[in-house]
Amino acid sequence: MTKARLAELRRAVLEANLRLANSGLVLGTFGNVSGADLKAGLFVIKPSGVPYADLTPARMVPVSLKTGEVLEGKLRPSSDTPTHLELYRAFGCGGIAHTHSECATALAQARTRIRCMGTTHADYFRDDVLVTRPLTAAEVAVEYEVNTGRVIVETFSSLDLSAADVPGVLVANHGPFTWGDDPFEAVERALVLEQLARMEITLRLLAPEAPRPDSFLVEKHFGRKHGKDAYYGQKKKGGK
Repeated sequence: MTKARLAELRRAVLEANLRLANSGLVLGTFGNVSGADLKAGLFVIKPSGVPYADLTPARMVPVSLKTGEVLEGKLRPSSDTPTHLELYRAFGCGGIAHTHSECATALAQARTRIRCMGTTHADYFRDDVLVTRPLTAAEVAVEYEVNTGRVIVETFSSLDLSAADVPGVLVANHGPFTWGDDPFEAVERALVLEQLARMEITLRLLAPEAPRPDSFLVEKHFGRKHGKDAYYGQKKKGGK
């Protein structure tokens, strides 16, 4: 990977982290965003414990996708780096965001999924946003962050659920992770996920037995934005 491409990725990851910080989803140094260059075999992530106001492109930490080792600089990467590494390896995404946003974290702590109850949800997530199983004592004691990533991957693989169709999850008693094609899409989905979590809590208070939408409505709304037949928005540059 050229120095110019690495510098560009560092700038993008910094901007995505600042967007997350300005979104209201994080408190203090909670939360992190990373961005990957899969062809180059690395990702860049926020450094551990550094206030958002003190972040610069040079302080973004590059990490090897193959070994998990820091490739450059003296700063330690986010403590959640091993979790990001597991997700990149399993899902092949280009960006990951993690927050402790209030409503999504409340549902994670309650071990309660975010149900797909309407078109707002279906525009971004094709099915329920699931909650992982709780980690065992052994999984917490040894390689905790690695096992956090593994339990997320396990949640999807055990149900044969596509991480592209449902680009987010609630880690039991922890909080949400979202992902996308790049760090900005991961942040956008973190924002949407928090809104959906707020709506889920409200719906459970208003009408806990409310019926689910018909599957054809969910498929229509998801398909408008995603996949080969998507037609929402403007065509990309160079398209017909």
